[in-house]
Amino acid sequence: MKIYPAGVPGGGTSGLCRRERELNSFWNKRLWTYYWLIINNGIMPKTNKVELMLDSGAFSAWNKGATINLQEYITFCLNHYEMLDYIVNLDVIPSSPYQKVTKEDSKNSVQQGWKNYKIMRAAGISKDKLIHVFHQGEDMKWLKRMVREIPYIGVSPANDKTTQQKILWLDECMDYVTDNQGAPIVKFHGFGVTSLRIMLRYPWYSVDSTSWVVTGRMGSIYIPRYKGGKWIYDENSWKIAVSNRSPNTKDAGKHIETLPPTEKHICLDYIHNKGYELGKSEFKEVTPDHVLVENERWAEKKKKDQQKRLLEIIVEPGISNKYQLRDEMNIIYFLDLEKSMPEWPWAFKKKGVSNGFF
Repeated sequence: MKIYPAGVPGGGTSGLCRRERELNSFWNKRLWTYYWLIINNGIMPKTNKVELMLDSGAFSAWNKGATINLQEYITFCLNHYEMLDYIVNLDVIPSSPYQKVTKEDSKNSVQQGWKNYKIMRAAGISKDKLIHVFHQGEDMKWLKRMVREIPYIGVSPANDKTTQQKILWLDECMDYVTDNQGAPIVKFHGFGVTSLRIMLRYPWYSVDSTSWVVTGRMGSIYIPRYKGGKWIYDENSWKIAVSNRSPNTKDAGKHIETLPPTEKHICLDYIHNKGYELGKSEFKEVTPDHVLVENERWAEKKKKDQQKRLLEIIVEPGISNKYQLRDEMNIIYFLDLEKSMPEWPWAFKKKGVSNGFF
């Protein structure tokens, strides 16, 4: 399984963010979004050679009440064709983000999405490079048709569904994308797969995820389980809060400082094994007009008429006080997870969804 990191550190734009360029030595794959590129002057940034998937960003545009012009998207893709390893078809989102979606809206959007795929193919985008996407809630007849005609498809669980609801739907999808022995019939990509439970349950050819950056911003890192002297990636990994400013710093078992001694020791071993330190900070209250120096940052937002404001002084840089280092550790985790997965294709075997990790 290939894992494409999506999302951008620091809230910037894919390909244009300085911090993203600093992380180029870590990843060999990326998912960029056309919509966010075009609202930043339509620039296609130069990058070191990575395996690059370009998504249209139709959902992002839909959330903003905007639309993407198909011909402009095609022109952009063809102008940068050699840079792009895979191109995602222009989805059509039913209705608008402010209206209730009807069955007729959904039917029309699926039909138009299929037409868009055919138009993009006719424009010269290779069948092996163009990915068409099947969305949760669409009629399974379209997935059946995609499997017949397209060698590499996308499968997109709905954002507003629970993990269990997504699993039940994806299990149904497996009836169409795998054979009687559970072996994949086509390559299929999981869009927005942030749940490790879902990532490990199915024989994806590839997935994309923003979990590496979202988890880091929430003050946490991923740590694999440790059994028999080995780090285990095919079980539910820990998501451990490490930030000094995490709201979980005093909750037993929810922060690295409140873990039982044995578990804390394992987590610290993993952190050190990857070449990182936990870090150390000191906190004190100062007047709101205090001028920050290099190793200082505010530990709380400024409040109106505030007399004192909490200041964090970084004594030793580490993952507890530098989100950049948490980003790096989470990228390393997903790279190790990718390496640990069985060679594709492997067979899907339906398991229960109520108990256990799978």
